[in-house]
Amino acid sequence: MDRRKFCKTTLAASIAASMPVLTACGKKAPVATVADTSIKGVSLDGAEIELEKAAIRELGDAMSGPVILSGHPDYEGSRKIWNGMHDKRPALIARCLSSEDVAHAVNFARDRGLLTAVRGGGHSWPGKSICDDGIVVDLSHMTNVEIDVDNKIAMTAGGALLGHLDDAALAQGLVTTAGVVSHTGVGGYTTGGGFGRLNRKYGLTIDNLLGAEIVTADGQVRYVSAEQEPDLFWAIRGGGGNFGAVTRFDFQLHDFDRDIYSGMIVWPVEQAREVLEFYADWQGGLSRELYTGPAMITHPELGHVIAMEVVYNGDPAQGEKEIAPLRAIGKPAVDAIMVQDYKVMQTQEDAMLAHGIRSYAKNAMIGEFSQALVDDLVDSYIADPRAGIFTHTCGGAVADYGATDTSFPHRDTQTMIVFFTGWMDPAEDDVGKQMCRDWHAALERHSIGYYDNIEQDGDTRVARNFGPNYPRLREIKAAYDPGNQFRLNSNIEPA
Repeated sequence: MDRRKFCKTTLAASIAASMPVLTACGKKAPVATVADTSIKGVSLDGAEIELEKAAIRELGDAMSGPVILSGHPDYEGSRKIWNGMHDKRPALIARCLSSEDVAHAVNFARDRGLLTAVRGGGHSWPGKSICDDGIVVDLSHMTNVEIDVDNKIAMTAGGALLGHLDDAALAQGLVTTAGVVSHTGVGGYTTGGGFGRLNRKYGLTIDNLLGAEIVTADGQVRYVSAEQEPDLFWAIRGGGGNFGAVTRFDFQLHDFDRDIYSGMIVWPVEQAREVLEFYADWQGGLSRELYTGPAMITHPELGHVIAMEVVYNGDPAQGEKEIAPLRAIGKPAVDAIMVQDYKVMQTQEDAMLAHGIRSYAKNAMIGEFSQALVDDLVDSYIADPRAGIFTHTCGGAVADYGATDTSFPHRDTQTMIVFFTGWMDPAEDDVGKQMCRDWHAALERHSIGYYDNIEQDGDTRVARNFGPNYPRLREIKAAYDPGNQFRLNSNIEPA
């Protein structure tokens, strides 16, 4: 499918969702204002600026989607993102229905030096897909996924969720690596790297990216690939949202039987040392078909537990043989490994990480699952229902790439540990954040870096985290975003 046809399809799929503010395709989107002449905004450097009503009206007339300001009936809903801890009020929200809409919004922001956030799925853990007094370039209604069955390609709009990608691909007997929470946005997830339950066999999501359409800070709509603007293509595969708003991703798909051998084994946390010591020795020799990693959480019925997620991407009979040693460890409270629909695994964390939860997270890339790490995992466990850790297993196809082959540098990581806390009462914000920081601090000595998509406090360590890729990333940033318009991310300063 060519780009124009794709954009039209994306637009058509978005109309129904935007009906409260857009009455018909082709009609100009209404703009709600709260001031007679101008509204307050904030510049890239934090200074207060005035946004003229006429300029806002001009943006609204140019776009096919609405420009939403405070006072608009959709404003309150549109400014909310997944993490309820981030309660911000942008000056305006540009709801984009095409890459051209995105270009209009970017031009408007750049010409005024206006603080700019880009929202896809709105799943940014640190809340960087929303801002106070700036503009939100909102892609959340661009959710179409088109499957080219013959060439095994998923053409995915920039605001799609991982669930949209999975559903469209699985319906055709195809799949690609696509995260672990289905309501995560494809955009931020992919540009950060893209860990998922199939990455040991197929690599990270960026390893399956064939090309992308991106609107850069100059307002240009560009298609990038290994052949077209390869430096920018290299940069968006791990460099996050630093280089523009990606409006389309083209993913390589793989043949896949969605009835997959998978599930969870759960032990009481008192058996954590036995389970983790076994896992530390066992995980290094696993096949690429097997993805398995520990989590330590408080279960509402089972209490404090250590759980092992298992996904075997191959013959179930072979998978049963490979995990037999794991099943023999300790005395599991639950053994729920079976042949089941892959979507069961892909949605099982959705409720625990539901929209509106107040949540804080930190993470650590782990080079070696050592005995010292096991000791610290056991000794640091926080027995609180608001706290938990889970892991993303690496190795296999993830390590087929070198540190500089894409801008994602952590190819020699064995696992990634995510420390998270979640609660609902705003009065618990300080306690929840501190619990997470304390748990992370107890294991930080094992870390060789962090994952940009999750890290809350990583901005001062960006250069070290990108390692050998940082100088090249700075040069590409300077070429495509010299004014650092796209700065609400794990930010790379232009050279």
